[in-house]
Amino acid sequence: LGLIYKIDYEVEKEVLHVDMTLTAPNCPAADFIFEDVRQKLVSIDGPKSVDLQLVFEPIWDQDMMSEEAKLELGYL
Repeated sequence: LGLIYKIDYEVEKEVLHVDMTLTAPNCPAADFIFEDVRQKLVSIDGPKSVDLQLVFEPIWDQDMMSEEAKLELGYL
């Protein structure tokens, strides 16, 4: 859906930094989505810790979706 904006990995500290957004700030599934992403990132072998940040700039829109996601959701 294009919700992941940035991924950085600090090799020396073994910290994974991820900026993600939601389709809307008042998304009813926000807590579930954020926690699901956090759990998936923590399960990755390698990073000792994960810094997951929820950001709302730039504002998400459908143009950020892959063609495959648009097709799957009926936008194409």
